[in-house]
Amino acid sequence: TTKPPLMDPTLAEMGSHLSDAMKILESGQIGQNVVTILQLVQNLMHDDEDKRAHRRMQYVGEQGHMALLGHSLAAYISVLDRDRLRKLTTRILSDTTLWLCRLFRYENGSAYYHEDDREGLVKVCRLVINARYEDYATEGFTVLSVKQPVIYQSASCRPGLGQHLCSQLGLPLSSLCIVPCNTMFGSQHQMDIALLDKLIRDDVETGKLPLLLIANAGTPGAGHTDKLSRLKELCVQYNVWLHVEGVNLATLVLGQISSVVTAATKCDSMTLTPGPWLGLPAVPAVTLYRHEDPALSLAAGLTSSQPVEKLRALPLWLSLQYLGHDGIVERIRHSAHLVEDELSSPVVVFRFSQDTSSASSGGSVEGYFSGDREVQDSLNRWLGEQLALLVPTSGVDVVELEDEGVCVRFNPLMTAAALGTQESDVALLVEKLAEMVPVLSCTLRFRLDFREEVLQHACLSYIEDLSWPGLGAVRYESRRTDLEEGKRQQELEKINTELLKKLRELDTDLEFSTGPEFSEERNCIFIGMATEDLDVAALVDTIASTGREIEESGKLLENMTEVVRKGILEAELQLQKASEEKLMEEGVLRQIPLVSSVVNWFSPVQSSVKGRTFNLAAGSLDTTDPIYAMKAQTNKEGSSETPTATAKRLPGQKLFRRSGAGSDSFSETSSVCHLEETFREPLPAETSEHTESDLEVPHTPPFHAEETSVSDQRVPDGQGAEPDSIR
Repeated sequence: TTKPPLMDPTLAEMGSHLSDAMKILESGQIGQNVVTILQLVQNLMHDDEDKRAHRRMQYVGEQGHMALLGHSLAAYISVLDRDRLRKLTTRILSDTTLWLCRLFRYENGSAYYHEDDREGLVKVCRLVINARYEDYATEGFTVLSVKQPVIYQSASCRPGLGQHLCSQLGLPLSSLCIVPCNTMFGSQHQMDIALLDKLIRDDVETGKLPLLLIANAGTPGAGHTDKLSRLKELCVQYNVWLHVEGVNLATLVLGQISSVVTAATKCDSMTLTPGPWLGLPAVPAVTLYRHEDPALSLAAGLTSSQPVEKLRALPLWLSLQYLGHDGIVERIRHSAHLVEDELSSPVVVFRFSQDTSSASSGGSVEGYFSGDREVQDSLNRWLGEQLALLVPTSGVDVVELEDEGVCVRFNPLMTAAALGTQESDVALLVEKLAEMVPVLSCTLRFRLDFREEVLQHACLSYIEDLSWPGLGAVRYESRRTDLEEGKRQQELEKINTELLKKLRELDTDLEFSTGPEFSEERNCIFIGMATEDLDVAALVDTIASTGREIEESGKLLENMTEVVRKGILEAELQLQKASEEKLMEEGVLRQIPLVSSVVNWFSPVQSSVKGRTFNLAAGSLDTTDPIYAMKAQTNKEGSSETPTATAKRLPGQKLFRRSGAGSDSFSETSSVCHLEETFREPLPAETSEHTESDLEVPHTPPFHAEETSVSDQRVPDGQGAEPDSIR
């Protein structure tokens, strides 16, 4: 059978929204009132709220309300007369630019406000092209064919940034040069300056024009800062424009900052994102730049003669006034101090990694799991998601680095102001991290044990899924060979679905699921994270035995119709035979209604008709004598015997757990094994008079047996119940 194609959830969601929009349009042909429209907006904002309750929501304080107020005021101000509007927008733009240049130590700078944080760099590139190509304003892109411009960017820059520049500027991708990071000396996330020097020289010799260099003051992934002072010297040497961006630029407002970041104040342009740094919603990004020719700035789109476009700075103008200089500095200082060594980098990136020399209970895990990067990536992705769920105000997220793989990132400069992160949140984050590391280590160690245990059972198949953060995946394989492939797949799905249901009902800390939503594997059972005391052998044995029980019960249901039909026919024959025997034994007179009473009074008769039970498993009729005999024996011994199986398991102990090393009540096997061994013991001597052919005691699962034995036992009046330790 072929698997149905998976629909892109984004396309499905877009289709649903389009359908809703059409319904709204049809119902709103005569217009909607304000209350109805606001209710619609509220419903759209809280769509699928239960499913997304774990998502972090930004706290909008008074400073956030000022930013939101700016958007409303901009709409009102835009309807003023032209002269008043021009004066007001000029004042707002000049004040905001002056404040930002003073805050971030950028002297004699101009500012461009934009919604897309990449748009400022696009405008700067156009400015440089207009400045370096004198005939560009009249000849256009034909002048670029004489000397092809080259834009250099670090390999650690934002993915897709260079491609976006080439697309917006109409340049070929050959104009983009990716500069590798250090491989021998220095940070592996910093630009290789020696290699950059060689690349620029080669381009100059081949007739190209080095145009612009994009450097990082805090890489998007790990928060590393390039050697900006050395890069500035290189750019001055080759007449290359230096543009800097990154989260570490926020620390320029502090009194004590790293000299590496201070060098950013000498660059030709920089892009700032004060919104996340200060916790301000819907405020624009800002690109500060230095250039003396206003005509070229106007041609590049960095300035505008339209007063309405200058109103973009209004939300930031209001927010900066509300916070004040001290408030701005305090917010950034608080975020930076959440990291112990904030002068080096206010970004912390960490990753769980298991030593390949670690050994599990079954031997070394070297070369199979711990050495596989994909497995550890899945575990680190789970770690980041769990930390974000348990400590949402910490703002941690998952990031994937090219060399290191999937890591967990704590970047308070981008999240602390919006989420209100405090030192207590960081302490709680460290506490939760300390609790999860042993779980990760045990899970990674037990993955190999789980695989080996599954392979020892012919009815189980181990499913290799390196992206699953847990013990692994298993599938119960049907042992029936008389089914066609289509029916066999249906039988397989039915068994594994029922098996998953029964495993979830067990009293255990393990999580059982169908795996990721878009997993390629079907009819599988995925098992989650493990702890140190997990009994892997008992877990796999339970999965195999439960699967066999489900398969056997399925066979029984299939044969039930035929069994019942034959049983009914046999019962009718036996009842007819019993009726004939009764007639022969009692005689004809006892069958006459009035005469039978008189005859029975003078000569009572003992009926020899016996009860019958219908055995569904065997499909036969049995006598009820053994059942009455066992019932009588049980009533005689019920109050004198105490179940011994319950003493094997402590109250509250979960399944599939090995006991502690110093425990006297348990060995190194699971509680399930103890209960099974207890119920394999022979029956008491008092019932030995019944042979196996006369009396068959049905098998009862251990956890049912414990509950039944306690509830059936009667407690004499005045005598207390058994202590909890016995139960």
